[in-house]
Amino acid sequence: MTIAADARELQEDIVRFRHELHREPEIGLDLPRTQEKVLRALDGLPYEITLGESTTSVTAVLQGTAPGAASDPARKPAVLLRADMDALPVQERSGVDYTSRVDGAMHACGHDLHTAMLAGAATLLAERRGQLAGDVVLMFQPGEEGFDGAGHMIREGVLDAAGRRVDAAYGMHVFSAMEPYGQFCTKPGVIMSASDGLFVTVLGAGGHGSAPFAAKDPVTAAAEMVTALQVMITRQFNMFDPVVLTVGVLQAGTKRNVIPETARFEATIRTFSDASRERMMKAVPALLQGIAAAHGLDVDVEYRGEYPLSVTNEDETTTAEKTIQEMFGDSRHTRWATPLSGSEDFSRVMAEVPGTFIGLSAVPKGADPHAAAYNHSPYATFDDGVLADGAALYAELAVSRIAALAGDRN
Repeated sequence: MTIAADARELQEDIVRFRHELHREPEIGLDLPRTQEKVLRALDGLPYEITLGESTTSVTAVLQGTAPGAASDPARKPAVLLRADMDALPVQERSGVDYTSRVDGAMHACGHDLHTAMLAGAATLLAERRGQLAGDVVLMFQPGEEGFDGAGHMIREGVLDAAGRRVDAAYGMHVFSAMEPYGQFCTKPGVIMSASDGLFVTVLGAGGHGSAPFAAKDPVTAAAEMVTALQVMITRQFNMFDPVVLTVGVLQAGTKRNVIPETARFEATIRTFSDASRERMMKAVPALLQGIAAAHGLDVDVEYRGEYPLSVTNEDETTTAEKTIQEMFGDSRHTRWATPLSGSEDFSRVMAEVPGTFIGLSAVPKGADPHAAAYNHSPYATFDDGVLADGAALYAELAVSRIAALAGDRN
């Protein structure tokens, strides 16, 4: 049987595992119950398991035993497959019958699907161990949602878990909107933006709301800063190398007739080139300090670098595209013309080794992908029907890429 056919036989098990994960979401780098579930799913399979030291990550290595495999371990190819496991601080409103049982936490970005698909792939690959002339590294990663879990795992050696640096790496991400159900999406080069955080506190002097001349009002200065940032982007940056800045936190004051001592806001900044990213890091503090000075105020600006650009390797992207088309047909594949403004810490993996990142639409069958609730929404829903295909693609990428790499080295 083919990998795709075997994956369909596992569909019910993969769905069941996904629902278990969805009911009990965990946030951040410490996911003990999720780790326990993953270890249970791998129990009995011939993987060498390593647990994270600074996080509850799981690294599982399958050593291929194909006849004719390179006797020198250094010549034996290795491929990494990654799934992130963490949830979001979102109160679920999706209405599914396996809804989150944890107040204020939800798998609103589909990481439960990623984890279940990779667990399914683990079984498919274990069944084909004797066909593998190389090794597979499974990277079950916590803390993607702003905690840099990939960075933690890289520092702890996940890329060298097979005893040498992996030759290729593949990640996958489901979406609850944008594309029709079941579409696999790829893009060579920049596929997702870099992400940085901006944290600003305007320092004034409090007073009575009826006498602002006798105080130093940080609220009006903060309001001017918020709008000036948007104007700066349109006037200082090329529209064909876009920058996205969104203020998600704006806080000041306790009562309408009291001028507060401080006002603060936080923003997320997305850039699509290293040049724009570096320029923003200089332009933003300069602008905010200038506005503060014009108001006779001080300002504290923290520009915090987060995730770098997600840049896929062209050869690995082409490999993934051919695999998708051979397994599922040309109609199931879309090549994105432009990158997404979301960000990913899988970018750190692709910066170290050749790799690519694949989108998979889990929009419910029959739903309008342009009207469906997007990832991170409390109403986001992901169709279980894609799980077997995702697991099959993970496994096929490892099998076929190892075969090609081993052939090149013989």
